[in-house]
Amino acid sequence: MLKGIPGLGALGDMAGMMKKAQEMQAKMAEMQEALGRTVVIGEAGAGLVKARATAKGEVTGLDIDPSILVASEKEVVEDLIIAAIKDAQAKGTQKMQDEMRRMTESLGLPPDMKLPF
Repeated sequence: MLKGIPGLGALGDMAGMMKKAQEMQAKMAEMQEALGRTVVIGEAGAGLVKARATAKGEVTGLDIDPSILVASEKEVVEDLIIAAIKDAQAKGTQKMQDEMRRMTESLGLPPDMKLPF
């Protein structure tokens, strides 16, 4: 239960809730910035193709083992690249969900609560 400012009744509770909301917004902004700096690696083909991405899903690089760069294997390489990118994005999404869960719990909210931002 949020405790308001003494003597203000419901207005004190509202002020307390507004302060909590501002704290949550600040923490969200910090988390979003941190996720933009967090790098995840997605892999495909037993590590023959690796995709680097931020935890926010922005692909920042690819590493392709030269042994698979054969003209007759073009479609396989393309599929591996797509699979590695999807794996990196899935890992980024999981990292973001983990951070959101940790943040909501630290604010005393239910861990499965969906925040509107």
